[in-house]
Amino acid sequence: MVVNVEQGSVNPSVGTLLRLSDALGVGLPALVEPPAPRQVKVVRQGQGAVLWSGDKGGQGVLVAGTESPDVVELWDWSLAQGERHESEAHAAGTRELLHVQAGRIVVEVDGVAHELGPGDALTFHGDTAHAYANPNNGPARFSLAVFEPGVGKVHGAKSPDA
Repeated sequence: MVVNVEQGSVNPSVGTLLRLSDALGVGLPALVEPPAPRQVKVVRQGQGAVLWSGDKGGQGVLVAGTESPDVVELWDWSLAQGERHESEAHAAGTRELLHVQAGRIVVEVDGVAHELGPGDALTFHGDTAHAYANPNNGPARFSLAVFEPGVGKVHGAKSPDA
């Protein structure tokens, strides 16, 4: 059936199209709609999605992201003195890149602590438990990029959270 659909020799039913889209791990619109034109998306300061709020005022703000299957997320994080965010292991293959803008933080990856200051950067596998903490005096701010390959494909892995 797939070969016949590709060659245009059959007109598949909606049921067939739904089974194909499920098997490919994409929604039906992605299967049947023409490709969307490439767009530029601007997110102005203060317009990102606040997806984590600390009890002392820190925030994890998702400011930009790409579409599946290989998703890249760009985050703007702030941690007040004494705040900590723990993250479960993401899907297999997830990578994180972190760059400290201001203050000092400790990033724990698989039980190992890494102390970072302004201008320091860290790259790690996000498919293990990790945490971001500010045990220091004063606020801290860092940028975080998260690469999640194969989002939407069925691999039996947990869905990631940042």
